[in-house]
Amino acid sequence: MTTWLETQFSLQGKRALITGASKGIGAEIAIAMSRAGADVILLGRNEESLLGTEQLIAQSGSAVTKMQCDLSDSQSVAAILPHIERAAPDILVNNAGTIIRENAIDVSMQDWNTVLQTNVTALFQLSQAAAKSMLRKGEGRIINIASLLSFQGGIRVPAYAASKHAVAGLTKALANEWSSQGITVNAIAPGYIETDNTEPLRKDPARSAAILDRIPMQRWGTASDISSVAVFLAAPASRYISGEILVVDGGWMAR
Repeated sequence: MTTWLETQFSLQGKRALITGASKGIGAEIAIAMSRAGADVILLGRNEESLLGTEQLIAQSGSAVTKMQCDLSDSQSVAAILPHIERAAPDILVNNAGTIIRENAIDVSMQDWNTVLQTNVTALFQLSQAAAKSMLRKGEGRIINIASLLSFQGGIRVPAYAASKHAVAGLTKALANEWSSQGITVNAIAPGYIETDNTEPLRKDPARSAAILDRIPMQRWGTASDISSVAVFLAAPASRYISGEILVVDGGWMAR
């Protein structure tokens, strides 16, 4: 007999597309969703980098396929959009993102455009492509990965801060349009998580100590802290949540 808990958090029969799924938060979300019953589509810059995640998911018995796309390249994104429309995912997780650390005065337009293309423009285009089939079905889940810098300015990351503010605004804008048609659109704003993006901070003793001193839980977050929230936002349990930016930060924003 299926329990109430299993029903509320099951992704059985759903197809989930996760971008940036080769490692870190994206890989963990893909694995968690497969464990919750979803068939998974992994999207990454190159298919070879996705092999590790693919193998872990295949071992659980869930169906898994791969797509190659460089989200920083507008032509690569344009080429993948028809494939996403045909794949007709029930769940889209816009996890892929990039960060370039530089003093604001020295940021090149090339670096600025790379960050905005990857973190905002590609996210919007993929959401459009996935939403076409979701709108036809009258049901869907879009989950964006925002950031604490959706609320704060950060240091030496002006393009990233601008992009993550945009992700928060876009999440709300799409929720306003699509929620009445069965698509919930939400975002997760991770705090300081142990990923490649935060490695320079964790290797800086003074900066790492300052960060930990502000986090009430006194630890860096892990990718699994984010993946469980992503499953919740994709599952029936969250059916009346849309347009939210859910902060998962160990209490950082409470300080």
